[in-house]
Amino acid sequence: MFPEVNIHLSFTYFGDEFGDDVTAEFKCYFSGERVHLIPGEDSITYVDIVFDFMERMIQNREPFEQSYDKKSELMQKVLIQRTKPFSLLKDSDVNDLAIFLGAIVWKTADKWQIKKEVFPGVFIELEIDENCNLDIDYSGRALSKKIGSYHMEFLGVFLINHILRYITLNNIDKELPDICYIMFSRYYTKLNDWKHNLR
Repeated sequence: MFPEVNIHLSFTYFGDEFGDDVTAEFKCYFSGERVHLIPGEDSITYVDIVFDFMERMIQNREPFEQSYDKKSELMQKVLIQRTKPFSLLKDSDVNDLAIFLGAIVWKTADKWQIKKEVFPGVFIELEIDENCNLDIDYSGRALSKKIGSYHMEFLGVFLINHILRYITLNNIDKELPDICYIMFSRYYTKLNDWKHNLR
């Protein structure tokens, strides 16, 4: 989901060694050049989505929620709440933003478009118009087979948040809306002496 952030899953099977009915465990580890930027809750929520995906693939079950064309109240709020910083994107950001997101990014005269593959054959498509209004869609032939609309919305929020990280890191000398600083991990916030996410 986040380029240069790696997730390592460790599975250990030890039987009922300690008599507590626990026979196995998963552990998650994170590494990479940008791992320190991402809040732990975002990383672990993504792991939860991956586990849900794996469980359904093993059980050959389709996702329960499939309302891909409807936006929840949370998503509607996110699309409004995060608009202002997008005015700082410049034409020259296209290539760097694409690399930062691991996505396809293109700019026309009146809008930005971003397309990111989040699971094999499953895409998030984000559009930013000239007034910085955001709109989001999901696509892919495998969409309804692989991931539910509830989890797709989470991934959509993660993508928008990661764009805000890019905007923040490339406008570090400016006074930005509080929403920009909230996107980062506590560690990175403390490192930069930002107080915004402690309110």
